[in-house]
Amino acid sequence: MRFMIITGLSGAGKTQVIRCLEDMDYYCIDNMPPALIPKLAEIFYASNGKIDKIAMVVDIRGGDMFSELFNELNNLKASGYSYDVLFLDAKDDVLVKRYKETRRMHPLARDGRLIDAIKKEREILEYVRNKANHIIDTSNLSTAQLKETVREIASEGGAERSIVINVTSFGYKYGIVLDGDLVFDVRFLPNPYYKDALKHHTGLEECVSSYVMKFEQTQKFLEKLKDMVSYLIPYYIEEGKSQLVIGIGCTGGHHRSVTLAMELYRFLKENGYNAVVTHRDIQREV
Repeated sequence: MRFMIITGLSGAGKTQVIRCLEDMDYYCIDNMPPALIPKLAEIFYASNGKIDKIAMVVDIRGGDMFSELFNELNNLKASGYSYDVLFLDAKDDVLVKRYKETRRMHPLARDGRLIDAIKKEREILEYVRNKANHIIDTSNLSTAQLKETVREIASEGGAERSIVINVTSFGYKYGIVLDGDLVFDVRFLPNPYYKDALKHHTGLEECVSSYVMKFEQTQKFLEKLKDMVSYLIPYYIEEGKSQLVIGIGCTGGHHRSVTLAMELYRFLKENGYNAVVTHRDIQREV
């Protein structure tokens, strides 16, 4: 049985996640009081497989009841029930923008500023975030990318391929990938930016990718990169890690990093891993 607890920051995308899980035939409950989790788990586990995929959203909307979450999860574990915790995160400025666009009220902003409410919620959720099995930063994910990531996490693939590998291209000029487990700098490769015919194209296009890949140093780097991740991934799985973020950065996040991220992503998929690819800065102006 798959039993998932969905939590995280308000505005980080929990609604989109629960809709995605519903499409995957999960029995979903929103704004679940933590005190009811053990009883419902007992009911679901006694259904003899009639309900075998459950997802519950538990978050700050529960007020003081939210503090009971981990006591109840400990009770679950003591009763022999297994579960996963999926935490949705996003940068403060992204959350502010989303609330401004939807004109909704933050649960903790009834009598104060939105940014203060976000910071307070982040403090409250810090312990929960540290205990989560899966963390998704939705700051730069489209709805489609978020759904793909959730599907990879919630799918029922074999245990040896249960780790989700997120390959993320980025531009160093906009900051490093904060949640990266492995980060590689490809700024040493020839830069298509300085070719007038390629400057305004991206690594998703053949003209740029073929240019980047034609150099011997690119081929050698990719070969060594594939060898390294092939060596490391089984050890991450053995350790029990459920999500691995591999960042590949160039200057602006349009050309070299995108090309190499796509090459690595295709390699991982060909070898049967649950891999997703994200191009964090590709929509920014060149």
